[in-house]
Amino acid sequence: MFDHYLRQLKDRLFLPIAQQLGRWIHPNVISLLALIVGLVAAVLAARGAAFAAFVAWILNRTLDGLDGSVARAGHSQSDFGGYLDVILDFVVYAAVPLGIVVGAPTLGAWRAVAFLLASFYINAASWMYLASLLEGRNAGAHARAELTSVHMPPGLIAGTETVILYSLFLLFPDYAAHLFVLMGGLALVNVGYRLIWAWRRL
Repeated sequence: MFDHYLRQLKDRLFLPIAQQLGRWIHPNVISLLALIVGLVAAVLAARGAAFAAFVAWILNRTLDGLDGSVARAGHSQSDFGGYLDVILDFVVYAAVPLGIVVGAPTLGAWRAVAFLLASFYINAASWMYLASLLEGRNAGAHARAELTSVHMPPGLIAGTETVILYSLFLLFPDYAAHLFVLMGGLALVNVGYRLIWAWRRL
């Protein structure tokens, strides 16, 4: 919901670092580093190291924001880079909740994480396919002069809300199952919202 505003702020903050890093490191390498750190967060969560997992998660999100800034600053943006970034994000989005549940396994937690990941599957289809249709109609990211590879259709919950909710998962693992259900429900609200949005515009 807040990504449009925060992305501009993030790019301004990261620009000086991105200009320097772009001389030495390819943005896809930063994306891969973000993946590794995100998987470390999942492993730490599985071992019950909640705060360390949270720190790794924040570093993962920082690197995930930095790769695009480096690509733009170094004029090395590519469709493949944008595609790789989304795939690696989803690997981390799946791994972290699973790590939390492995660290404190209960039947309720497993059911909650199954619901969360199922909602992600449906939510991802809702925005990715809609983004593809919009690109085909010349109404996507390029037509809107957006800096991302594809237009991300509006939703109640997006990147900013994901960072906040995952931070809560990691900091308060005893409440993670309830938070999983909350986030899964919000993700399904996204699906309904996008269906209505698409029905009115397509």
